[in-house]
Amino acid sequence: MASQTQTTTSTVHLPASKENGAIVSPTAEDTLLANLESNHTKPLWAQMAKLNPPLPNPTAVPHLWDYQKIRPDLLRAGELITEKQAERRVAMLVNPARTAPYTTDTLYAGLQLVMPNETAPAHRHTAFAMRFIIEGQGGFTAVHGRRIGMTRGDVILTPTWNWHDHGKDGSGPMIWLDGLDLPNFVHFPVHFVEHYQESRYPAKDVDTSASPIVFPWARMKKSLDEEAGDWTVKRYLRADGSEVSKTLGGCAERLDPGKQSPAVQETASSVNHVIEGSGYTIINGEKLVWKKGDTFCIPAWYKYQHFADEGETVYLYRFDDKPMLNALGMYRTDETDIATLATPH
Repeated sequence: MASQTQTTTSTVHLPASKENGAIVSPTAEDTLLANLESNHTKPLWAQMAKLNPPLPNPTAVPHLWDYQKIRPDLLRAGELITEKQAERRVAMLVNPARTAPYTTDTLYAGLQLVMPNETAPAHRHTAFAMRFIIEGQGGFTAVHGRRIGMTRGDVILTPTWNWHDHGKDGSGPMIWLDGLDLPNFVHFPVHFVEHYQESRYPAKDVDTSASPIVFPWARMKKSLDEEAGDWTVKRYLRADGSEVSKTLGGCAERLDPGKQSPAVQETASSVNHVIEGSGYTIINGEKLVWKKGDTFCIPAWYKYQHFADEGETVYLYRFDDKPMLNALGMYRTDETDIATLATPH
């Protein structure tokens, strides 16, 4: 005898409700939705437009962080918050439309401070980091046994799962801009952190100019200045021409006095730091005015264009999620021929 599968239907009975004094009975659709909900399902048709928007719809908004306003409180934290309390003394740059760790929907940025004779203790983690040195002398980071001196304008990488600690010799503070892919781990809960048993991981001094994880500013600035034109951009790339990681990448730009960059609209989001000069950026028609030391973010699909003030040669540092989007086939601009995005089969 063939077995038969019996299907049982559980119906949720909704009570009648009052609306403007009148008794309203639940409709068949009300009952259907309640039944779906009771079985931990939801109707896609009710959220189709939300889940399938016609254009990219980032949650983050453009924002500028004024360095001269933040710096005094960061230094005050150096007096009030000990290195043991902090582990990492960082002022996170949190997007006004989101909570930490979101600077954009995919990028995290923070201003990190180390004071003289301090050690930010050794640890390692899944997240990848790019660090742009903003100010100070005598600072260093030790990455997996190699101690690297920090110089203003340098970009220093901390690859995934490398032991690293930070320190400071001499007087005055050391401040840099951290850039990490932390928001990705909200969606992919696979981020691990391991703490080393000592505050410092054993390390030897290395030649910064020869290290594959350091991009000296002197070298990058020279490369930018050698290029003709009012505007030029150079990406930070490894010796083989590849991006510095699978998730994060970066570039530096030079903009001559009174000139502007091309207007761009792209699916990548970015965090931008003003190395030198002053000017402004128009983002979807809104004007963000910036100067040396400031940091600002541009979410995905916001059209933007940079403008340098008269008499000011502008240098910008940027880190972005372009490598990740390219790897996933999700990078495009408003000028992309979208027919080329379809995979033939």
